[in-house]
Amino acid sequence: MSGDLVYGTELAITGLLIGVMYSMVALGFVLIFKASAVFNFAQGAMTLFGALTVVGLSPLVGLPLALAAALVAMAVLAVAVERWVLRPLIGRSALTVFMATVGVAYALEGLAQLIWGNQPRGLKLDIPQAPLQLGGVYVSPPDLIGAAIAGVCVMLLVLFFQRTKLGLGLRAMADDPIAAQAMGVRVGRMWAVAWMLAGAVAIVAGVLWGSRIGVHFGMTQITLKALPILIIGGVDSIPGAIVAGLLVGAGEALGEGFLGPFVGGGVQEIVAYLGALLILTFRHQGLLGEKTIDRI
Repeated sequence: MSGDLVYGTELAITGLLIGVMYSMVALGFVLIFKASAVFNFAQGAMTLFGALTVVGLSPLVGLPLALAAALVAMAVLAVAVERWVLRPLIGRSALTVFMATVGVAYALEGLAQLIWGNQPRGLKLDIPQAPLQLGGVYVSPPDLIGAAIAGVCVMLLVLFFQRTKLGLGLRAMADDPIAAQAMGVRVGRMWAVAWMLAGAVAIVAGVLWGSRIGVHFGMTQITLKALPILIIGGVDSIPGAIVAGLLVGAGEALGEGFLGPFVGGGVQEIVAYLGALLILTFRHQGLLGEKTIDRI
């Protein structure tokens, strides 16, 4: 291969691997939206809280037990949010519920700071750091393993929504809540399950990103990258979040690698938002989102 081709291939592979991890963050938003048609502003705080729980408990009980404890904490959070935040707001506007998730986000960040403090923490996984050479192309093992873990989680979520009773109930809730309730679907239970799933996804995303950039309160800013990914892929589409994450990851890496030197850098910070603007202009429901028809 020529030098430029090898360089471009390495950038594309790295971008795609990082894009899978972007998709994990975006999936948390999609899961809540599919269940309640509400944008969950607290997903970033959930990602931070999950990562802090894992990194805080790992030195005491080991990584496996720390992950289990984080899952339990997220399950408790899901039940608490459903019972004391969402249930009293049944029948209220989507904006009201959205503002409630804003309150959950700030409460969760405050709780995380109260328990774990506000100092950045390192999260080291037992993954070799030396790059692998595959066909003359260098690939980062942490990125490769992180993408594999994220890919497995995505496949499990797809199977859950397509093959399980709970998954079908969540899809029914998103399509027509009133009809779903008439068929015996319990709203509170479905919301709690959706928040549990979003919490589990937040833990995986928090650990993957924490091992890459460290665990600190700036992690909540990663969710800002999830917003254009949701717009590009479709806010109600799991496959859309995956495809959009891959496109954004590859676009950022290639754009920064080839265009960055000519414009002074910063290309990777705008690629996702430029893509979102294009999608909003020509296909507002996203690449794979469902097109809605409003009856007048």
